[in-house]
Amino acid sequence: MAASITDICNSALNQIGASNILNLTEDSKAARICNQRFEFIRDSVFRAHPWKALTTRKTLSPDSVKPAFEFDNAFTLPTDPYCLRVLNLRYHDIPYRLEGRKILCDEDTVDLVYVARITDTSVYDSLLIETLTAAMAADLAYPIVGSATLANNMRVLYEEKLKEARFVSATEGTAGSVTSGSDIGGIEADTFIRSRF
Repeated sequence: MAASITDICNSALNQIGASNILNLTEDSKAARICNQRFEFIRDSVFRAHPWKALTTRKTLSPDSVKPAFEFDNAFTLPTDPYCLRVLNLRYHDIPYRLEGRKILCDEDTVDLVYVARITDTSVYDSLLIETLTAAMAADLAYPIVGSATLANNMRVLYEEKLKEARFVSATEGTAGSVTSGSDIGGIEADTFIRSRF
């Protein structure tokens, strides 16, 4: 069953013992805070893991303006859907650098795999929803309930959900296909699997 943004926020509110909201625009403290914080928390969670539900591929053409030095071409990161995190280039051994919203490299085209800002919650898998809910609960606990202890407990829950997501991703698909490259802080799936034993 698909969860809406309001559903995710209500799940987070329930985890901290707060009352449900009808929507993010209602005149209540909880709704105002959820409305203010949701997109920031969502994007942070999206960047924290190479979610398969958010993974997108695009071939990029070089910009007309070249870098001043070191690299031959610059490629603007996609905005439709918006690129939140570069996972890899098609050929992992291509030297490149991220600077702002640009990929700098010597290639004529770039085949990019990235985490996209996908706002349609109907495509989120259950683990992404649970992780996003835990992150929202950690963020809402202090301003709504006033409990730093509860906020810390929710932060631990979020970290556990993220760890579970990493394990699930590492055990799905061909080894090494999750992401690549130390420049992006990624891990190869087979490396993660070996670390479990």
